[in-house]
Amino acid sequence: MDSVFGLVGDGFAIIAADASAARSILVFKHDEDKIMELDSHKLLVSAGTPADCATFNEYIQRNLKLYELNNDVSLGTHGAAHFIRGELATALRKGPYQANLLLAGHDAQTGVALYQMDYMAALSKVNFGAHGYAAAFILSVFDRDWVKGMNVEQSLDVVRKCIHELKTRFLISQPVFIL
Repeated sequence: MDSVFGLVGDGFAIIAADASAARSILVFKHDEDKIMELDSHKLLVSAGTPADCATFNEYIQRNLKLYELNNDVSLGTHGAAHFIRGELATALRKGPYQANLLLAGHDAQTGVALYQMDYMAALSKVNFGAHGYAAAFILSVFDRDWVKGMNVEQSLDVVRKCIHELKTRFLISQPVFIL
């Protein structure tokens, strides 16, 4: 029942996730932070089975740090996205993680990027993306309102429209979103 989405603006990316922890007909809490800081320039948000998401996100965070310690350089957003995709592909053949991911990051050379990955290890660089039930409701908002080179205020307005669309049309209450 997760709703996560993100978009790229002019020199920045915004990712948002609902803060509900739920299973079946029960909501356990409304303060679950599904956004993980991988390093000072990259954020990872996941939707899916809570145990798989937490385990996989921590695994990725620690392995990216290990790579940085071993090689004295951290992976850029593009490299991190491909590393994550490789780990999802490897896990797919053993015991797949039921985690759909959005990776947002900024590199000095390439600028801002947003990558969308699903549990089947499909990877694509996108200008906006959504996972979970949110995708069915808000991709039309992105198609209509997202434009290249948006400033922060315009981007936050699109995010507000997405959250409003979810609150209006989605049967399940998701009262809190974390940006």
